[in-house]
Amino acid sequence: MKKIFIFIIAAIMMLSLSPVSYGADKEIKIGILFSMTGTFAPAGALAGHRGSMVAIDMVNDRGGVSGEYRIKPVVSDAQSKPDIAIREAERLISIEKVPIISGVFSSSIAVPLAPICEKNKTIFWVVIAISDKVVKDRHLDYVFRPQPPGSKWGRSSVELVKEDYAKFGYKSPAQIKVAILHEDGPYGVSVSRASLAGAKKYGMKVVVDEAYTHTTKDLSSVILKLKRAKPDVILHTGYFPDVVLFFRQARELGLKWKALIGHGAGYAHFGTLEKSLKRKMVNYVCNVDPAPAQILDRTTLKADTGDIITEFLKRYKEKYGVDNPPSHATMGFGHTWILLNNVFPLALKKQGKITPDTIREASLELRIPEGATPCGYGVEFAPPEHEYSGQNLKSYPVVTQWVDGEVKIVWPSGLKTLDAKIPWPADSPFAVK
Repeated sequence: MKKIFIFIIAAIMMLSLSPVSYGADKEIKIGILFSMTGTFAPAGALAGHRGSMVAIDMVNDRGGVSGEYRIKPVVSDAQSKPDIAIREAERLISIEKVPIISGVFSSSIAVPLAPICEKNKTIFWVVIAISDKVVKDRHLDYVFRPQPPGSKWGRSSVELVKEDYAKFGYKSPAQIKVAILHEDGPYGVSVSRASLAGAKKYGMKVVVDEAYTHTTKDLSSVILKLKRAKPDVILHTGYFPDVVLFFRQARELGLKWKALIGHGAGYAHFGTLEKSLKRKMVNYVCNVDPAPAQILDRTTLKADTGDIITEFLKRYKEKYGVDNPPSHATMGFGHTWILLNNVFPLALKKQGKITPDTIREASLELRIPEGATPCGYGVEFAPPEHEYSGQNLKSYPVVTQWVDGEVKIVWPSGLKTLDAKIPWPADSPFAVK
């Protein structure tokens, strides 16, 4: 008996010294990092978190990854502060020992966090943050972004303006007067530089190109500059409080325009903007983002993708009481679904375990055609030698417009459900009379 006891003790000690294999006890732990409080929360971070949690619930309720591994989310609140986000990420890595951190709304958090995850060989799965700087020219091995890059936001808004130049009353795109306004962080800079390049490509007249700090309490000097320049279209990249501030002061100071196109963040939440302002102020606003799931044509999607979207929308309403989730909820759900329903099963099939390296290998091997994800687009991550290493090369945003309480797609032509209302109708307080 003494020999048996010594053998058992020795075996236990050897097991305790064995390297960790994620999923070994039929559970996969992942870090979920979003700003659920602070200024980024109403701009889309909270919706992204909620969408991610719905995806986790759906996978677990279906028996887990590959029918056997339950997902255990370790949730952290970045509180809309980069220093807190980095501290929480380091805790997830060193204390919680997660193989992957998924989430992050703000590029001001994602840009510095990417090399930290890379250094610790922890996968950083970027669900929402769009700045090109997160991945561009960094050649990171452990950072993957299913989300489109910010440069595609900036280009998409210009393409809409270019295609609809006649609606502005001109004979060519070169006659259009464009104003570019953006917050001065990596998110705003990434989008606005692409807008500027696109406007110059088509010879458009850029009459204002102005940056501001998103925490500002006064945009009156910028608005007066816009008022003097009299742009036809304003391309605005901001978060949420600053977007609300812009509209309020624009109304007070009498700023007019023929069209205004926002680029995600606060502009994605038309309904929330209406609650902070008034419908007549928000009506006809355009926004660039991946399409909200509820406005995708589910009959044209592949396999069971339409049914997955239907279940997501049902669960989101039951859990959060929202009928039409904003696009950030779709990003949170869709990009997390790709991770849990496509990447993890492939890693388990190929390697039999979930580790940062098996996730990385599966992500690089993954190929999903357009129409086979809840976001509508396909998936193919750029390899390490690519300029945009880790970026999903098949992702793209669309341009939507808020018209009488409904979201419509106005670009690209192949997906549009409404011809863009340009110039803004006379019932808008910002319409050029």
